[in-house]
Amino acid sequence: MHYVTVEGLTKSYGEAPLFENISFHIEEGDKIALVALNGSGKSTLLRILSGTEVPDSGKVWIHKGVTVVMLEQTHDFDMNKTVIENIFNYNHPIINAIREYELLTDEDAEPDMDKLTDAIAKMDDLNAWHFDAKVKQILGKLNIHHLDQKIGTLSGGQQKRVALAKVLIDIGFEHKHTLLIMDEPTNHLDVSMIEWLENYMDQEKVTLLLVTHDRYFLDSVCNEIMELDNQQLYIYKGNYENYLEKKAAREESDKASTEKARNTYRKELEWMRKQPKARTTKSKSRQDAFYEVEKRASARLEQQQLELNVKMTRLGGKIIEMKKVYKSYGEKVILKGFDYTFKKGERVGVVGKNGVGKSTFVNMLLGSEQADSGKINVGETIVFGNYSQEGLQVKEDMRIIEFVKNIAEHFPLADGTKVSAAQFLQLFLFPPEKQYTFISKLSGGERRRLHLLSILFRNPNFLVLDEPTNDLDLPTLSILEDFLLNYQGCILIVSHDRYFMDKLVDHLFVFEGDGEIRDFPGNYSLYREWEKDQEKIKSEPKRVEQAPEKPVEVIVPEVKGRKMSFKEKREMELLEKDMANLEVEKKKLEDQMAAGNMGYDELQAAAGRIGTIIQQLDEKGLRWLDLSEMES
Repeated sequence: MHYVTVEGLTKSYGEAPLFENISFHIEEGDKIALVALNGSGKSTLLRILSGTEVPDSGKVWIHKGVTVVMLEQTHDFDMNKTVIENIFNYNHPIINAIREYELLTDEDAEPDMDKLTDAIAKMDDLNAWHFDAKVKQILGKLNIHHLDQKIGTLSGGQQKRVALAKVLIDIGFEHKHTLLIMDEPTNHLDVSMIEWLENYMDQEKVTLLLVTHDRYFLDSVCNEIMELDNQQLYIYKGNYENYLEKKAAREESDKASTEKARNTYRKELEWMRKQPKARTTKSKSRQDAFYEVEKRASARLEQQQLELNVKMTRLGGKIIEMKKVYKSYGEKVILKGFDYTFKKGERVGVVGKNGVGKSTFVNMLLGSEQADSGKINVGETIVFGNYSQEGLQVKEDMRIIEFVKNIAEHFPLADGTKVSAAQFLQLFLFPPEKQYTFISKLSGGERRRLHLLSILFRNPNFLVLDEPTNDLDLPTLSILEDFLLNYQGCILIVSHDRYFMDKLVDHLFVFEGDGEIRDFPGNYSLYREWEKDQEKIKSEPKRVEQAPEKPVEVIVPEVKGRKMSFKEKREMELLEKDMANLEVEKKKLEDQMAAGNMGYDELQAAAGRIGTIIQQLDEKGLRWLDLSEMES
């Protein structure tokens, strides 16, 4: 089914066009990533497709049977309403029944049984249990609890997760044909949430257009990449690796075309100068062609690569020593006797779930928070560069070039030469005409890029990067990675971007909770492989060997778990019912296939359905086991 047609779309802010005369199509099942430099109009294009912004010219046609759902960077929440009121903010019998049931069973205390009985009866009448199970999965995986809490009391990251949950629930509810538009969906998600979202988007039959900086997520989810570059749109079928290969080939071709156009331009310019003012029709057409050649000849290839061998502030023998460091907030333990001595040139990644103390750890290293006990000794030569999530703190009426020159006029290199502030800005994709723009006119991503540049321009020897990839575009990330790969100082990176971590870190501090920190020797992908192996070992049943003449009595200690809530008991009953129905359906399909009366298409459809059933049985079986362990 054809979802969207875009023809001749143009949009400008002021004199400079963001994009000009672009056209593309979206078909059912497409999963497209939109890639571009910050400030090139990615978010604007998404808003035009969602109907919240209008183009200057061109047409957008969306099939009348298609529902467009969008996750934006900012969220239009009613801050005085609760989480559940914002998620289920429209009137529908099924939605109303689920909202009522979820609110009654959300609290730990026993619910009002009369109200609960009525709520369950409504759920049964409307056959709402399947959709409720999907709602539970989404809320649970995104760590959204306490549904009666007001949105205004949540942090920015928590609000982002609620917005994502709302979008995922919306597309699962009665929208047969949905175009899901997502702007940076992985921001503020920890790695386990991102991995779950990858699998969820891969399994759901959804048509998707997204902007993301997470290259593993992009590679896993998307089958097409659209790039906005120099106001034009380029389309690449396939994954991220294929995109990089095809883009490199295109740039080589553009470079050759530009050189050819310059040679032609020189000849045409010479001809133009020799011609008398009164030109024939033939020479007039040649004059018009000249201007087109001139335009191609003056095209700049932005992807210049400046090799920076940084002259870093000298590092002494002592970097940072942490000795028996303890830190807690009430009952929440962050560090429990942590010992570590940093070495020259170390590249450490910091990972762990949200809320386990990663930011507190960083703040203690920087000296902005104190340890409860123990010592943190920082070497005298250490110059920190702290790229925090707070963003750029600067006067809005200052121009970009003025801001950088206020730090320093030049950036020193190891060979004794210097790079000017303007050249350094160009390296980070601020061309000369952009450098005199007021900071107040920059997009969110451009401000992040300028903030990052200002940290690096101060020439620190110990970089602390807290979620550096959030809101940065892929071209900037590539330049940042190249810069950091050549950087000789120490780097500490707190990030949920697995690709970025894999490329740059030597080992990880894994915050496991309750003050425990594991020093893992390797990057994030290696750690995940190790973690999966450990989970597999734990899940394998332990064999109890028995002597042949006398059976060994195995005493199983009593495990005192918490008491199952009414909600969990109800869920267990429904799981048993669902699994029984799925087994019956699976057996029926297997019998039909064995009879040999089905056509090829029917066989293929039946085999696909059996695969889906097996996956659902595995998922429901694991959940049933979790609940049965609670019951025991």
